[in-house]
Amino acid sequence: MKTYENILFSVADGVATITLNRVDVLNSFNFEMADDVINALKHCQTSDEIRAIVFTANGRGFCAGQDLEEATREGGPRIEEIVDHTYNPIINLLRGIEKPIIGAVNGVAAGAGANIAFACDITFAGKSAKFIQSFSNIGLVPDSGGTFTLPRLVGMQRAAAMMFMADKVTAEEAESLGMIYKAVDDASLLEEATKYASILAKRPTKGIGLTKRLLNQSFTNSMEEQLAAERALQAEAGQTYDHKEGIKAFFEKRKPEYKGC
Repeated sequence: MKTYENILFSVADGVATITLNRVDVLNSFNFEMADDVINALKHCQTSDEIRAIVFTANGRGFCAGQDLEEATREGGPRIEEIVDHTYNPIINLLRGIEKPIIGAVNGVAAGAGANIAFACDITFAGKSAKFIQSFSNIGLVPDSGGTFTLPRLVGMQRAAAMMFMADKVTAEEAESLGMIYKAVDDASLLEEATKYASILAKRPTKGIGLTKRLLNQSFTNSMEEQLAAERALQAEAGQTYDHKEGIKAFFEKRKPEYKGC
């Protein structure tokens, strides 16, 4: 298995775990960590062995967003180059990989770190976690899909307030607002997220992936377009092994054994 310099990567029982590992800088992104994350996600996308993904981090924070040392050094990349190289590819992969991705947020998730957490399909957070749209503190606009995702999670008014004021939102507040799926005890965060991913990995992940595609399309489709998309993907799902196995198991009164195809 490929090794990485700035993340940890492992696969067990159909679940890949990607762990940000620049703990001395609160897992803030530089180009090297971005490359590691992008390459790991691409591997997850193409591997038949991997049926679900956990996205988490080591240390006392999930991700502080961009490494400002890289962004401000003499001769360093321009802001738009950082967005093109790092954040847009990561968000496109998190949303485009047709496998369930479970976020496990420990500690602070600020700026792009928060928006990466929101791009996961289902996000758990330790109760000490905080989500901060910190861009306005340095005169920037949100990136990493934040202006697309957050208003759809909490509504335009709350999203605007969070972004304009860089409010700190606790994990329990985030759960109550619908920003994340669940706030859990810090000590059990990774265990709970991994357990959830393991259950999903044994489910009909081809159909789950098609459902993810429909959810993505629902953001921009009209009702008529969405109905047509559901019809087309229902036809595709109906031809899968997992659908046939699910029907067979139902009539045979046994537990189905899905293969993700």
